[in-house]
Amino acid sequence: MSDAASYSVRDGIAVITMNNPPVNGLGSVLRPGIMDGIKQAGADPAVKALVIIGTAKAFSGGADIREFNTPKMNVLPSLPEINDAQDSCPKPMVAAIGGFALGGGLELALGCHYRVALPKSLLGLPEVKLGLLPGSGGTQRLPRVVGAAQAVLMMTTGNPVPAEKALGLGLVDEIVQGDLLEGALAFAKKIVAAGKGPRRIRDMTVKVEGEPKAFFEKVRAEVGKASRGYPAPLEIVACVEAAVAKPFDEGRKEERQRFASLVEGNESKAMRHMFFAERQTSKIPDVPQDTPVRPIRSAAVIGAGTMGGGITMCLVNAGIPVTLIEVQQDALERGIATIRKNYAATVSKGRLKQEEMDKRMALITPGLDLAAGKDADIVIEAVFERMDVKQDIFRKLDAIMKPGAILATNTSTLDVNAIADVTKRPQDVIGTHFFSPANVMRLLEVVRGAKTAKDVLATTMKLAKTIKKVAVVSGVCDGFIGNRMVEKYGQQSLFLLDEGCSPQQVDAAATKWGMAMGPLAMGDMAGLDIGWEIRKRRTIERPDFIYSKVGDKIAELGRYGQKTGKGWYRYEAGSRAPIPDPEVEEIIKKYRTENNVQTRAIPDEEIVERLIYALVNEAAYILEEGIALRASDIDMVYLTGYGFPPYRGGPMFYADTVGLKNVLNSIQKFQAGYQGAVWKPAPLLVKLANEGRKFND
Repeated sequence: MSDAASYSVRDGIAVITMNNPPVNGLGSVLRPGIMDGIKQAGADPAVKALVIIGTAKAFSGGADIREFNTPKMNVLPSLPEINDAQDSCPKPMVAAIGGFALGGGLELALGCHYRVALPKSLLGLPEVKLGLLPGSGGTQRLPRVVGAAQAVLMMTTGNPVPAEKALGLGLVDEIVQGDLLEGALAFAKKIVAAGKGPRRIRDMTVKVEGEPKAFFEKVRAEVGKASRGYPAPLEIVACVEAAVAKPFDEGRKEERQRFASLVEGNESKAMRHMFFAERQTSKIPDVPQDTPVRPIRSAAVIGAGTMGGGITMCLVNAGIPVTLIEVQQDALERGIATIRKNYAATVSKGRLKQEEMDKRMALITPGLDLAAGKDADIVIEAVFERMDVKQDIFRKLDAIMKPGAILATNTSTLDVNAIADVTKRPQDVIGTHFFSPANVMRLLEVVRGAKTAKDVLATTMKLAKTIKKVAVVSGVCDGFIGNRMVEKYGQQSLFLLDEGCSPQQVDAAATKWGMAMGPLAMGDMAGLDIGWEIRKRRTIERPDFIYSKVGDKIAELGRYGQKTGKGWYRYEAGSRAPIPDPEVEEIIKKYRTENNVQTRAIPDEEIVERLIYALVNEAAYILEEGIALRASDIDMVYLTGYGFPPYRGGPMFYADTVGLKNVLNSIQKFQAGYQGAVWKPAPLLVKLANEGRKFND
């Protein structure tokens, strides 16, 4: 037996206990111990049955994905070999599930002949969330237990089912009340006393609703529509179809082939990169994990507009009382009414109970004076994006807030150091750039000022986790990580319009490639007046600033996007659906004529390269300057805040998959084209490309 698994015998029942913290991952250190235990129990005539158990908190979280695409993945025995040993074991085997049985953990449990679980346990096959399918018989065994329709649903969404539902589906045979091991032993003894032997799932048949061919045509159409760009869901459907149409061993062979193809594909590698990148964001080299944090028992939010209201919801959702402050009574009432309306909509959809909504609303205290929030542990300012306005508020907060309170500014571009410097406590000032709508978007850029104290940074990162945000640390620069990059993305989208593209062609190329929205539609959603203001500021700050003024021509006409019903597109009342507008085509044509721009047909491939490589090149500057801690942090900003497709892994990971030399070659080609002066390759990109290296080494 290995150290990760122990073996004992209780009253003729062998017990294999998995102990591989934190989630009993079925890696190379645990698998041999499980196999040894099965063989030992099978060979011992005194053993009448087996129980495989983890802890009350975790049966098994499945494969150790850190071992994928490494030699450890091939250490024997494999999980399929363990499943073979389970199938050939002559004695009944019981999986005792506590906490969760996920992925390979559930496949191990399905290899057992019976399953018992604690009431709050979760069972599922979430491999699809990593761009994979269950690779150890899950696509063959699960349909034989719960039926084809339920199996497809569970595997293509990756969502686990609670123990009570699993009992109803036949996935669990008994719910154990009290001690899990004692309950599992009692169940095993009952099986032995009844003379029941192994009940192999492989010997069962799959239940299908209606005629199989029609069923799978319908399912394939539904799953294909829901899984645009993701190959794994349709591969799962194909495996379930094999479970119906082929003998077990043939279906399992097909599953292994499809799994092997996915595990080597860029989509799965990208999603596994995303999985690990999210866990890396909280690691700050000079701020130890055990840095003492300040208690956050209450908060104040200044500004009851869209951002302030969303931030307030984030805090009260986590049970943190908020004093919401506005200068005008009507603005305050409007803000609170919007919050109430948002919650009511969630209640009406059945996703929130009325009493929970009431509890959250009760945590909000309205205020019309900054002093109303003076005792809060953190104050988050969310007012208009103007330096003079924010500095004035921070001067007042400096005088009002209690010692030790964290002073946070929700700014998307402004200099946090310049805001901190108007206070006598710059060490307590930090940037918290929420993304709109703040109560929905997962990303939070935490902007570390030059004088921000380490405990303030650690506290803010912990608060982000409490309010269920993915927090990424950024240094201070104009636009931080995300908006500094997106400015280059937007810059290229306008140059493409200059050269002959229509807004819908640019947006269609971007969305076909996988972006959640195209750059022009995104501008309409954010408000074209915002970009216009930034460009006006840029022309003052940087005399050499190069940009297309076609965006200014649109904004000068009051076409600010969705909020005015007209932007790059027009919008029907109450609708967010963009409709191509001939007026915009005329504005663009006139601009081209006035500026003597030669137009040409631009292929979608070039549109995508210019948009994405503009992000990559600016990100390389950001990384080199130390604004971002690591390339994977930049990827997380784009994956969680800007609609970058997960199966591409983020701008930096995508560039790695293309090859940095190829990215550099394209950028050098763009340097010779329209407005090529903006395409100065980042020195870090040049260095890594010439060395044959990656951003995410």
